[in-house]
Amino acid sequence: MALDSAENSRATRDVTNQVDTTDPVAVSYKVAEIYERLYRREFPSGVLRVFADIGRLYRGEFPGYHACETGYHDVQHILEVTLAMARLMDGCVQAASAQVMNERLFQLGTVSALFHDIGYLRRLDDTQKKHGAEYTRTHVGRGAEFMAWYLPEVGLGDLADPATRIVHFTGYEVPVKHIQIEPQYRMVGNLLGSADILAQMADRYYLEKCHERLYPEFVLGGIARQVDEKGEEKVLFSSPADLIYKTPGFFTGAHKRLEHDLAGVYRYADGHFKGENLYYNVVRKNIDYARTIAEAQDVSLLRRRLLDSSAPEAA
Repeated sequence: MALDSAENSRATRDVTNQVDTTDPVAVSYKVAEIYERLYRREFPSGVLRVFADIGRLYRGEFPGYHACETGYHDVQHILEVTLAMARLMDGCVQAASAQVMNERLFQLGTVSALFHDIGYLRRLDDTQKKHGAEYTRTHVGRGAEFMAWYLPEVGLGDLADPATRIVHFTGYEVPVKHIQIEPQYRMVGNLLGSADILAQMADRYYLEKCHERLYPEFVLGGIARQVDEKGEEKVLFSSPADLIYKTPGFFTGAHKRLEHDLAGVYRYADGHFKGENLYYNVVRKNIDYARTIAEAQDVSLLRRRLLDSSAPEAA
């Protein structure tokens, strides 16, 4: 089914249908607008440079790196999470104060969001893996290593140490409760982990992206099928359809993570949106539809079509 121009436009827009989340410049303007309203200061040029470099990295224009190869964890995902992060930080300031979420912490949260999945990108001299999705299990730690190198290079070295720990709130390499971090940074980490969950699950094409793009990444990353300590294979997701059927169950775990591990800070979106959590509302709609598909055992109910896909083929 072909998409008309209006639907094409919505495919690249955020939950408000106003911001193009495939464009680093458009998202940087929106984040800067929030920052300048909160702190009455110009958005730092160093952070703007990070937005520009993110675009270069994901397009394959950054020295030493391949372009993004992961169709699900692409630049749109990165920018959606970054925008959601800025909105959560805005809500945090409104609920508490600018002392709780000060300028430096806002900058830290923004930079950490922009780089939270950079570990999927491969270096040109990479001889270990043939595709970025093969780094699924270790991408968070790889991203921390990248930030430890990159941030001092662009004059943001003071953010490097906390950023390398905050990024672990988006992954599962280190349990959240075991992350050693100061209280003010834990707040930023909780916000980032929440933004990562909300932004991707509130994407208008979330289910389609899971079906067409995330499943192939899971295959390459060793997530769909795993081998236990006895050498026996355990199938977690047998097919793209099976991934969709199990999405409601995944949300049960994600909701527990939002509420408990990440301290319920996802509710700060209410303050940004003047009392309505647009992200969570759309997430629930997506999950309700996934439940309908699962009950019918009919993945053909996914009627939207993605504009394109750089996803690898599932083996």
